Amino acid sequence: MPSTVTLNTRTLTVVGLVLMAVITTYSIASARADSATDSGGQPAAATRAAPDAAEPSLVMTGTGEAVGVPDQLSFALAVKADGDSVSEALGRANAISRRVLSTLRDEGVRAEDIQTTGLSIDPRYAYPDYGPPVLLGYAVTQRASVLVRSLADAGDALSSAVEAGGDAVRLGQLQLRIGDKDALLRQARQAAVADATTKAEEYASAAGAELGAVTSLREVVSTPSGSRDYLAKDIAMRSELSRVPIRAGSTDLKVTVAIQWSFA
Repeated sequence: MPSTVTLNTRTLTVVGLVLMAVITTYSIASARADSATDSGGQPAAATRAAPDAAEPSLVMTGTGEAVGVPDQLSFALAVKADGDSVSEALGRANAISRRVLSTLRDEGVRAEDIQTTGLSIDPRYAYPDYGPPVLLGYAVTQRASVLVRSLADAGDALSSAVEAGGDAVRLGQLQLRIGDKDALLRQARQAAVADATTKAEEYASAAGAELGAVTSLREVVSTPSGSRDYLAKDIAMRSELSRVPIRAGSTDLKVTVAIQWSFA
C-alpha cells in the first residue's frame, strides 16, 4: 500500500523561507564576484586609494651672532650706620642715604632708576672672655639698586656716591648692560635665518632640486655667547676719588633657528 505524505500549512511556510534564504545568499555571492573582475576578466581597481607618500622636505639649522657694546651700568648700593639705639642708627643711615641719593641725581641718575632693595637692623655685641655678650648698640643697613643709563656718566656717579657717603657706603654687583637688547636680538635672528637659508640652498642645488616655501621655523636657543673685557675686575678708586675707570668692552648674542622647507 503506497505511503502517504501529509503537508500542512506550517510545514510549507518553513520550506518556503529556507528556499528564499538560499537564493538570496547565492545572489549576493555572485554580485561580489562580478564586481571583483571587470568585463575583460581582470581584477577591478581597489576602491580605497593607497595613502600618498610624505612630501619630501629639507630641515636646516642656522646660527647668527650680533656684537654690541654695553652702554649702561647697574650697581648695588649699601649704606651702613651704627648707633646706641635703633632710632639713632636709623636716623644716621637715613641722613647718609639721602645725601648719597641726592648726589646721584645730580650726576644724572633718574629717580625711577633708584630702587630700594632692602633694610636690615642688627644688634651689635661685644664678647668678653668671661661673662655673657654685652649689647653695644645697633647697626642699620639700607640697600638700593642703581641704574646709570649713560655709561659715560657711570664713573662719576660711582665716585660721587662714595664721596657723599664716605666709609658708610659700599658698592657692589657692578654689571654692564646693553640698553636696547631687542635690537641686538633682531640682528642675530636675521643672521641666523640667512645662515640656514644659505646652507639649505646649497644642499638643494647639490640634490638637483629647488627650495619651495618655508613650512616651519622655530628658535632653538637665544643666549649670550660670551663677553670680552666686559668689566674691569677691580673698580679701583683713585686717591682723590676722581672718576672711576670703566672699560665697556663688548658682548655678543647668539641665536640658533631650525627651518623646514618644501621642494618647489
